[in-house]
Amino acid sequence: MKKELHIFFTCLMFYTRIPCPKNIDHNPDYLNKATRYFPFIGWIVGSISFLAFYLFSLFLSTETAVIFSIIISVLTTGAFHEDGFADVCDGFGGGWTKEKILTIMKDSAIGAYGAIGLVLLFLVKFKLLSESISLFTHSIFLVFLLFISAHSLSRLAAISIIFTHEYSRDDASSKSKPIAKNHSWREVLGSFFFGLIPLLALSYFNYKTLLALIPIFITRYFLARYFQKWIDGYTGDCLGATQQVCEVVYYLSILFIWKFI
Repeated sequence: MKKELHIFFTCLMFYTRIPCPKNIDHNPDYLNKATRYFPFIGWIVGSISFLAFYLFSLFLSTETAVIFSIIISVLTTGAFHEDGFADVCDGFGGGWTKEKILTIMKDSAIGAYGAIGLVLLFLVKFKLLSESISLFTHSIFLVFLLFISAHSLSRLAAISIIFTHEYSRDDASSKSKPIAKNHSWREVLGSFFFGLIPLLALSYFNYKTLLALIPIFITRYFLARYFQKWIDGYTGDCLGATQQVCEVVYYLSILFIWKFI
């Protein structure tokens, strides 16, 4: 139990800015095992984001509350995934060889592709999340499930790439590499368990919600295929980009399913 808590806190420290016990570090062995809890981090980030939305919605409009919920989620993770999305936009937008793409993604400076990508990402996320919430105005609990299912399922889609593809970089220059070395059935089972539970809970109120899995994993498939084509695998930035894109696809899927199916 003590070891499992250590693994969990390693995951929490790696993917968020939430304070952890002082004895927690980036131990490579624990980082490998921490993948099992990555979608559970979505529960935590989604809950914090929802709480921000709920509190601000008490005295501000829904749209303004959504903006603050997005800000809080970014602050909670330290823009970890958004940074990966921007790096992928810059790398694949400006590079035409594996070496060039990886070099650009490693650069800490943000370029035009990354800046434009982030602006469009936040605009689409704001609009889709606002419209998705409007579907559940009769139940704040459903809004809560919407938040945590979006964050957990998108993280499952992202982390599942390490189960099927190889890490792209040949060196150890990325802090994401230790988490990509090895995985066992425990990591696979844990990831899918924590990734799917919130969606199953939401599907209790509308079983057709399960159809959201189809566009999510189609998106995941084509992103992984694209990364494989250009850089022979994935990097931590690719996982971050996958999480962000799949989160947006999830909101779009929920809107379509609950409105038209």
